[in-house]
Amino acid sequence: MSRRFAAERHKDPFYRAAQREGLRSRAAFKLAHLDTRFHLLPRGARVLDLGAAPGGWSLVARDRVGPKGWVVAVDPRVVEPIDGVEYVRGRVGDPRLPDRVGRASFDVVLSDMSPSISGAYATDHARSVGLARDALVVAREALVRGGTFVAKVFDGDLVAGLEAEVREAFTEVRRTKPPASREASSEMYLVARGFRGDAVRAPGSRPEARPSPAI
Repeated sequence: MSRRFAAERHKDPFYRAAQREGLRSRAAFKLAHLDTRFHLLPRGARVLDLGAAPGGWSLVARDRVGPKGWVVAVDPRVVEPIDGVEYVRGRVGDPRLPDRVGRASFDVVLSDMSPSISGAYATDHARSVGLARDALVVAREALVRGGTFVAKVFDGDLVAGLEAEVREAFTEVRRTKPPASREASSEMYLVARGFRGDAVRAPGSRPEARPSPAI
């Protein structure tokens, strides 16, 4: 980490607030804003958090859905335990993941995944769109009818095609950028509601998510 980046981070009010409130990342404020604006996480909702490490979004989701809700965090990296959150060690993009977390088991699928930054914007943009598409594949398998999908993507010419794919599966799609996103960042979020899928979860069922080796 460069000294300049470290200095700028410590001046960041969202970073300081995350440290003060015991949140795992400043990204937690992004999900909190999205939920406040779009009402994504009702009490009792079942949430799948893709690319969850270090766990900031999972913490917010757990608090918003309450004790009757259910949060499953997925990441190939180890996520430190969070009370009320189940962890599945796995990689988004692996075709076995929907079976591991439970098909048609979730009301909300979240993805705050970002690619490793290369410094070449066209490459980073394309990779971010690829990650969002991978998350969409999981969402189409894991969501119940009427469910919600949220995915981060870097803005650019490929977003329109991605958004069109999302619109095929959802009745409403919005683009937004939370205040906690850095002004210079090109990141944005697609918020999609009203999943058109026909699968229906059995009443009272929960996803069978258990810790397992990386795949």
